Amino acid sequence: MENVFKSACPLNCWDSCGFEVTVIDGKVTKIDGDRDHPITKGKICGRGRLLEARTNSPERLMTPLKKSNGTFQPISWNQALDEIAEIMKQVKKEYGSSAVLHSHDYANSGLLINLDKRFFNLYGGVTELTGSICWGAGIEAQKWDFGDAYSHSPDDLIHSKHIVVWGRNVARTNMHLFERLQEAKKQGATLIVIDPIHNATAKIANKYVSVKPGMDAFLALGIMKEIIRLELEDRTFINEHSVGFKDVEELLSNITLEELSVITEVDQAVFTDLAKVYGNGPTTTYLGLGMQRYENGGNTIRTIDALVAMSGNVGIRGGGANYGNLQVGQSFNVDSLSLPHKKAEFRSFTMMKQAEEILAANEPPIKMAFITCGNPLTQVPDTNLVKKAFQSIDTVVVIDQFMTDTAEMADYVLPSTTSFEEEDVYYSSMYHHYVNYGGKLVDSPGEAKSDLWIWTELAKRLGFGEYFAYTREQFIEMGLSNLTEHQITMQTLKEEHHIPLPVQEVPWNNKKFKTASGKYEFTSSLAKQKGYEGKITLSYPKESKYTNEKLVEMYPYSLLSLHPLRSNHSQHYPLIEGLQTNKVEISVDIAEEKGIKENDKVRVYNDRGEVIGFVKLLRKAHPRTINIDEGNWNKFGGSVNHLTSNGESDNGLGSVVYDCLVNIEKCM
Repeated sequence: MENVFKSACPLNCWDSCGFEVTVIDGKVTKIDGDRDHPITKGKICGRGRLLEARTNSPERLMTPLKKSNGTFQPISWNQALDEIAEIMKQVKKEYGSSAVLHSHDYANSGLLINLDKRFFNLYGGVTELTGSICWGAGIEAQKWDFGDAYSHSPDDLIHSKHIVVWGRNVARTNMHLFERLQEAKKQGATLIVIDPIHNATAKIANKYVSVKPGMDAFLALGIMKEIIRLELEDRTFINEHSVGFKDVEELLSNITLEELSVITEVDQAVFTDLAKVYGNGPTTTYLGLGMQRYENGGNTIRTIDALVAMSGNVGIRGGGANYGNLQVGQSFNVDSLSLPHKKAEFRSFTMMKQAEEILAANEPPIKMAFITCGNPLTQVPDTNLVKKAFQSIDTVVVIDQFMTDTAEMADYVLPSTTSFEEEDVYYSSMYHHYVNYGGKLVDSPGEAKSDLWIWTELAKRLGFGEYFAYTREQFIEMGLSNLTEHQITMQTLKEEHHIPLPVQEVPWNNKKFKTASGKYEFTSSLAKQKGYEGKITLSYPKESKYTNEKLVEMYPYSLLSLHPLRSNHSQHYPLIEGLQTNKVEISVDIAEEKGIKENDKVRVYNDRGEVIGFVKLLRKAHPRTINIDEGNWNKFGGSVNHLTSNGESDNGLGSVVYDCLVNIEKCM
């Protein structure tokens, strides 16, 4: 019997698509786009379609596993949960609950993922991770500037005269914005793409600007200097709705346009052209995640924010510094799900330095770790250090659907369900503001269980089972409880499948900001409160000729690690044969300098590690640039994170995985 159900994509992605899922005789057979979804309109990417193959894969984990003498043996759920609960009791008794680490990432955008926090808070509070490998520096930066990270509604794009896509390949990561860019161009908007790589988005642009990796802030400063010279700044906004602009003017006076041109490797005329774009708005800016993945990453986003603000493009239709859109997630009553007040102990490591912190932890040491919604052995920087750290922990428990690199080094592996095997609601705090309903469509294979079932069973064994004595639907209703006044309930979601959340579609349109001053802060009071200077500065990547000339002599090339086109991070690598080697993309000048040709086998290396792969030439890319897509598994060639640093961004909440110099040689 064939049925087609409305559903939703669970992937951590900009677009948060609506699905139509075909089920025949209890099996998912096809995934298409929901043509009734007002944003995604029936179009979905290959990552979403592959969830059918992921759900039906014969490589799915089907039973709990326990490692014995170096090999995994199937065990019953009762044995697995009894033993894990007993270890948790013992660790808490001897060392305290914060001797347990919860390493969690963003593999799933469902609301009920917050229930793992509920479990660990009720256990007593554990060592948690803060910050983000993906977007943390930029989120923190916008909180310093605006008070929060909010973006304009997709529908506002029609009001933009100019559109600047800065460091964001929307054709690869945000396909529905890509469609809107094409429509906006047809209606007369000018599209400018700024990126070290001439990507698919750049191909449709009116103007492409190639900038040296990590030097985007200096490009913004050059544009700002020209805006002031041409008297295009918005003095009303600056004088009435901001603080600290004199610090910006002082900074700009300390560097010349000629110096900025040398640093960015961008012609001075480009600064002038872009000054006119920003000074003759409304101009909207879509910021990507890559350029904040440097040690100077927070400062970079703050400098571009300052450009947008001083040119009068904040709080107006067709404007905005669009990075994250946290007001979407803030719509939900997350505290009712996670119960933060229940934790008695608390300790945090940053996501980037979790390996280093595990190895250094002493009071108490990390004795046990739970890994959920992530694969840190491929995704966390400095893979070799990550492996050493997790191997040092007495007991590691991984909840996953596949035997990932991380699962292979665990002591217990618990098989979990896919999104089509459980009910949840899905949303993304990156692009649009619709919440989507996804019901349970099929039964899970073998003995795979939902995360909620696992937490509930462990909670019973640990003495707080009554806090999990709710149905899945009741938990979802808790999370939606803030929205009932807007007629957003479990029932309305089931009926309508996708509903817009009550957000500001043009953030800051009343010129009231969430900063301490209530104004836009060119010099941040929150930064000062946290022990930072608060001003935007002349700040370079850690691995550059301006900070470490000797390092550049050994490792002269900038390494980027873009998101793969067909996989959400590491999730789809076992499903796609074409992903199962490392593609090393290099700018043409490197190929000429090293005598390397297309498809040559090469070794990319630095003092942290090496990656072997096969060359593809980047015909249009900034000189001395290499890219290796992130997410690859060890058995398919290894993660690019063998090369990346586990350092933290300038504001402490982001990674520096793009702040990475390497060398390259042909393999003999």
